[in-house]
Parts: sequence; structure tokens; C-alpha cells
Amino acid sequence: MADNAKLQVAGKDVEFSVRSGTIGPDVVDIRKLYAQTGAFTYDPGFTSTASCDSALTYIDGDEGVLLHRGYPIGQLAEESSFMEVAYLLLNGELPSGDELGNFTNTITRHTMLHEQLATFYRGFRRDAHPMAIMCGVVGALSAFYHDSTDITDPVQRTIASHRLIAKMPTIAAMAYKYSVGQPFQYPDNSLSYTGNFLKMTFGVPAEKYEVNPVVEKALDRIFILHADHEQNASTSTVRLAGSSGANPFACMAAGIACLWGPAHGGANEAALNMLREIGTPERIPEYIARAKNKDDPFRLMGFGHRVYKNYDPRATVMQKTVREVFESLGVNDPVFETALRLEELALSDDYFIEKKLFPNVDFYSGVILSAIGFPTTMFTALFALARTVGWVAQWNEMISDPEQKIGRPRQLYTGPAQRDYVPVGQR
Repeated sequence: MADNAKLQVAGKDVEFSVRSGTIGPDVVDIRKLYAQTGAFTYDPGFTSTASCDSALTYIDGDEGVLLHRGYPIGQLAEESSFMEVAYLLLNGELPSGDELGNFTNTITRHTMLHEQLATFYRGFRRDAHPMAIMCGVVGALSAFYHDSTDITDPVQRTIASHRLIAKMPTIAAMAYKYSVGQPFQYPDNSLSYTGNFLKMTFGVPAEKYEVNPVVEKALDRIFILHADHEQNASTSTVRLAGSSGANPFACMAAGIACLWGPAHGGANEAALNMLREIGTPERIPEYIARAKNKDDPFRLMGFGHRVYKNYDPRATVMQKTVREVFESLGVNDPVFETALRLEELALSDDYFIEKKLFPNVDFYSGVILSAIGFPTTMFTALFALARTVGWVAQWNEMISDPEQKIGRPRQLYTGPAQRDYVPVGQR
């Protein structure tokens, strides 16, 4: 691409520099567009707009590539751990053995919540959605941890980052326990990050809880696969909230609120509900026909992606993980067979191939979470738990960016032009 991009607006020729990243598309730097031309760009959804530069995550949707700090997501999911990926996203490099041990120890010792927060939970109705509780409790953390809300202090930012990553599993597990009327379980420092979460969620005081290593590994993979995903809606929300100088706990609460939307964090629940509606493999052709019918509102959930126009690289790991979990738990669920058969038929159908509707990570993750024992209302809460690492890393990167300024999108105004006020008696 040329060093500069030329644009003609209202008969005026202007030039803008073109910037190149390490890999991926070049970007036209239009920050002076309004000053030089009096015009804005129009980009609903910001799908052609780079809102920042970032060294965290790279996605090539056409090729089905997802890299964290340069490492392919498949390698990380197969060979790494969620704690190692968290360290990588926060610090830029994979940790040494000692660095990983120290980091894991720090996170482990931040997992407990302030005891008064248990009272906070009891203010919610028993049937409150876990995401409603997550929004409220995470936002309230700033009222309990005043010593880590000064965003100008790098030490406080680090402490807040560790606290958020450590306490999110406890917050999510307590939301689940509250909904089913069981007592809260305190963290167990002898367990891994993911094993501890499983115990806090499914353990009860009356009996010893044994962590299933296959389930533990599967859930850890799910956490890795959801850790970060570039400038998606919730991450952009965290950055936008943070750009005003809001404290990190408030920023994460904003991210959780955005993730709650069914078009974002609720996709795996929708995919599972669809598979349950189909019921058995024999009914798949009927539903594929409905998906092709433009007059039928039915859509195949878990297929296609806003960014990926190829096979979602996270879905490959998920398919293998489903098999491992089902075999370990002895689950015989027609939903899984339906999922496999639906994928097989869709991938061989010209309609789906032409439109590049490939299975995404949500297609399988809901099936796995259901097999483990999580109700569908917890799916998005688990997504928030995992994505907290990415949000925190993105927030830290934004705060440290010398070019960062408060987010302020512009608009194409289509309302009435200026008009004079008319007193109510004359209207």
C-alpha cells in the first residue's frame, strides 16, 4: 500500500498517512480528517475502524487465525494453562517456571472476597440472573478495595488486575450457590485456579469434593479459548469506560453488562437451546431446510462469526474436548450426537460453504458446560470469568498508551434542523 492515502472531499484534496502493524491490514490514520475537511467517517458498528493499537491479540478471520501475543490459540489451549495464558496476556511473554509459580501464588491468595460482600448477595432475589449479580458485585468491589482504584499508580493497577482475575471465580461461584440456596464455599488454596472454581461451585460442606481432572482440564481450556478476542463489543466497552478515568472495577462491571447481551456472551446458550430443540439427528434436515428459508425466522445458532469467515480455530479444540468430557462422565446425550451430525451436514452443504457458515466456539462450549453441570444461566457468567483476563490486559494497555484519549464517537445527525420554540398555548 502507498505511504499516504488520498481523499477528495467537497473538491478538496487531502492526504492521510498509512500505518502498518506487525501483521494484518494497514490502517489509514484519519485523526485529522474533521480538522482538514469538516467531514466525519460513517462506520456503524466500527467494523472498518481501528480504535487503538494493541499488542495483545491478532485475528485473521478469513484464514481462521487467532494469536495471543503471537502464539496460536490451538497450541495454548492444548499445551498451556489458563494461569499461563493470563500471565502471557498481562506481561507479553510466557513465564518461566518461577514466574508462573509466583503469579499463580499471587492470584491464589487474592481469591477470597471481603466477608461483607456475602451480605450484599442476600439483597438479590433468589431467582436473579447470575449476570445481574455479577454486574452488581463487581461494580461494588471499588467500595471495598479503595487501595487499588488509583489508575495513575502502576502498583495499584497491578493489584487491581490480580484481584479481579482472582476474585471473579469466587464471585461467579457465589452467584450460582445463591441461586440454588446452598451455602457459599470458601476458596481452597490447595487447588488450581479452575479446580478451585469447580469446588466452590459444586462442592458442599456435607461431603468431600473430588475434582475430576478431565473436567478441570476441559474447563481450563474453555477459559483459555475465551480469555481475549481483540476489540469485541465488551472489550471495547471496557476501554471506552476506562478512557474516562473510571476505576478498574467499574470498567469490568461495564464489560460484564455488555457481555450479557445475547448477540455477544449469550451465543453458546442459544446454540445449546437450538440443539435441544432439534432433539435428534433425524430432525436435522428439517432444520437445515428452515435455516435456508429466508421467510423462516429460524437460524442455526453457533454457525458463522462476525470476524471469522473460515473455521473458528477455537471450535477445533472444543470438538475434541466435548468427546473427552462425555467419555469421562459417561454422558450419553443425544444433543452431542445431534451437534456432530449437524456440523457434518452443514459443512458438506453448498449453501453453508458458500456463505462460510462454519461452527464457532459457541457451538460446542454450551454442550460441554451443560454436561459438567452448569445451568444455561451460568454460561455467560463463565464467559465473563474467563474474559476478565483479556479485559484487564486491554485496560492496562490502554492506560499505558500515551495516545489514549477519552472515547468520543461522532454521528451523522438526521433530526430536525434548528427551529424556534413555540409556547404550549400556540401549538
